[in-house]
Amino acid sequence: MCGTRPEAIKMMPVVRELRRNPDFQTIVVSTGQHRMMLDQVFALFDEKPEIDLDIMTPGQSLADITARVMQDMSKIYASHHIERVLVHGDTTTAMAAAVAAFYARIRIGHVEAGLRSHDLTRPWPEEFNRVAIDSIADMLFAPTEMSAANLRAEYNRQARIFVTGNTGIDALLHVSQVLEQKTSVTVDCARKYNFLDSSKRLILVTGHRRESFGDGFEGICEGLLALTERDDVEILYPVHLNPNVKLVVEKRLSGRKSIHLIDPVDYVDMVYLMKRAAILLTDSGGIQEEGPALGKPVLVMREVTERPEAVALGAVELVGTDPVRIRRSADVLLDDENEYLRRARPVFPYGDGSAAKQIVDALVDKGAA
Repeated sequence: MCGTRPEAIKMMPVVRELRRNPDFQTIVVSTGQHRMMLDQVFALFDEKPEIDLDIMTPGQSLADITARVMQDMSKIYASHHIERVLVHGDTTTAMAAAVAAFYARIRIGHVEAGLRSHDLTRPWPEEFNRVAIDSIADMLFAPTEMSAANLRAEYNRQARIFVTGNTGIDALLHVSQVLEQKTSVTVDCARKYNFLDSSKRLILVTGHRRESFGDGFEGICEGLLALTERDDVEILYPVHLNPNVKLVVEKRLSGRKSIHLIDPVDYVDMVYLMKRAAILLTDSGGIQEEGPALGKPVLVMREVTERPEAVALGAVELVGTDPVRIRRSADVLLDDENEYLRRARPVFPYGDGSAAKQIVDALVDKGAA
């Protein structure tokens, strides 16, 4: 079950492992919550969903998405013999599909369970979504021991908890290997981004969190403009399609010196750009996991994170949306070589690339087929 690009990236390794195992008949359902970006991920992994709900309509609210997913998934559960539903992470798609499965008395497995910011408003509504899923799932696949500890402290004490690592690292290492082994793919990416100045250090930016809509994105834009006062950096920003992001960013940053605003990129391009960048400036959960594995310092434009492991290792720093903090923290990395090298070493707090296999092994061992 997936609906957004991050979900699909992190679920494709699990889908591939399930398809290899004759004990399982696997049905992939897509809600199409991120239509174009989702299709790119399926193509990358040579997969396509058996069922595509294509739920998105212009201007719909979170309540609209929730109701539509629950209604459509309830029909699917009623018309198919389904013994278990696997959902990933903290999206509205995952939460609504899980609740519909709970109503249908179908067992639920939650991939990337146990992440907590301990603040239901940040990220919003994702923190609520993952807490809700974890309260009704009977198999909880936690990426880290800290996530597992969060689960043990909460309501659903009868669920089985498995510490597996994060499937996002499985996907990252797969694509990174493709870039290393297939010269044609790397050459194509280099050609596509030949407008970048190799004499300058690249800051790769992503931003999409609802909690930053409004003043938060205004602050982010101010911070990026402040960074362009330096002559030794350039900024590449694949702009999220949500109008609450796109309209603000394009209004504030279009045509500005040393800032390149581009359309969202596919996952291969994103991994290529992360490997090329000096600094990752983001509010993305996935990049908080991927950046440390690639040895790239990550500045997170949030006040809290549900991924504290990389913060503890020094690979990730929380800078919020305050333009002064964004500029100051980036300056430290750009001007202090020793500090940069200390924080740019590859670390793997979120797994070694075997999470999907561990999840499928657990499903087999526990008779979850």
